[in-house]
Amino acid sequence: MNKLILNTEIQEFIKSNIESDLNSILLKGTHFEGIETSEIVNQIEAKKRCKKKLPSWFQKECIYYPNKLHIEQTSSEVTAKYKSELLQGETIIDLTGGFGVDCYYFAKRFKNVMHCEINSELSSIARHNYSQLNVKNVQVKNTDGIAFLSEIKSQFDWIYCDPSRRHGTKGKVFFLKDCLPDIPKHLDLLFQHSNHILIKTSPLLDISSGINELKYVKSIHIVAVSNEVKELLWILEKEFKGSISINTVDIKSDAVDRFNFKFEDEKSTEPKLSMPLSYLYEPNAAILKSGAFHQVSHQLDVYKLHPHSHLYTSETLVDFPGRIFKIETVIPYNKKAFKTLNIDKANVTTRNFPDRVENIRKKLKIKDGGDTYLFFTTNIEGNKIIIACKKVKI
Repeated sequence: MNKLILNTEIQEFIKSNIESDLNSILLKGTHFEGIETSEIVNQIEAKKRCKKKLPSWFQKECIYYPNKLHIEQTSSEVTAKYKSELLQGETIIDLTGGFGVDCYYFAKRFKNVMHCEINSELSSIARHNYSQLNVKNVQVKNTDGIAFLSEIKSQFDWIYCDPSRRHGTKGKVFFLKDCLPDIPKHLDLLFQHSNHILIKTSPLLDISSGINELKYVKSIHIVAVSNEVKELLWILEKEFKGSISINTVDIKSDAVDRFNFKFEDEKSTEPKLSMPLSYLYEPNAAILKSGAFHQVSHQLDVYKLHPHSHLYTSETLVDFPGRIFKIETVIPYNKKAFKTLNIDKANVTTRNFPDRVENIRKKLKIKDGGDTYLFFTTNIEGNKIIIACKKVKI
């Protein structure tokens, strides 16, 4: 951590060049002594990434930023606030503190917060920024969180951990045992120090795999922001043996969509099926990640178009957690039928359909955009169909 970055002149330079061409700055260089131009450019780039993701940091004077990778990996303020509101108590320890966004929000809910971070520079950065943000109840420790727990006897109301994937893992499918720290391996140690554990994981983690690797899972929160799943939150309670609650949330600028169900109920529920009716529904990303395809049909009283087509329909309008459309017409999938629609511009989506969007656009000569939406899917009779519709706003 180069503290010269915090000098007033350099801070003004960073602020005034947020929208500047960084390559141009690198080529020209800067005149500041004791600091490389690349260091300043790294601060500009990281700060710019925080404008929407971490507005409290962006707007505060003399915040020190780590490299852009740490900014990419950290929780946003929106998701950090959400997870903090799931917890209550007086003490919490974050075993993988990182840039410190989650602890910033834990500090608003807990009397004492402990931030453990093995990276010495990141630990120093977090300590400095808490001072700038006037956060006084977070104790920052430059240490391995798991090793620290193994050396103390303290009890905490909550333990929080955000394990990261090991660099050697490849592909999209991974397990918690592939992460650092290895939570399944150290779970007994964690429960020696708290009855309540919150684990944050990437959306790429398979929910069933996570349940199999862990124990005492009480609930799982699938958190999306503007229809993009950002993180999975696993709440574990010592000796818990009840049904696992799955909570989906899509945090939008003007509303929050929620849909909850019991994990075991999805397997025992049969969906209702129907040909397309008056309205079409597409679940949001959090629900799609949850796999609640039968529960959506059951709880919201809507029909699936096909067992494997995750699109729903109803005769009357339903308040639905996702996109809602008014169906205008349904035709078979072929060029002759499509020509009758006289459509050359539309938004195209496929669900349970053999052809790709780009191929469909090329075959049928459809430009992107407009207010017409075309869904290419399969109905309950196994036929490939095109559903033309318009978006409904509730």
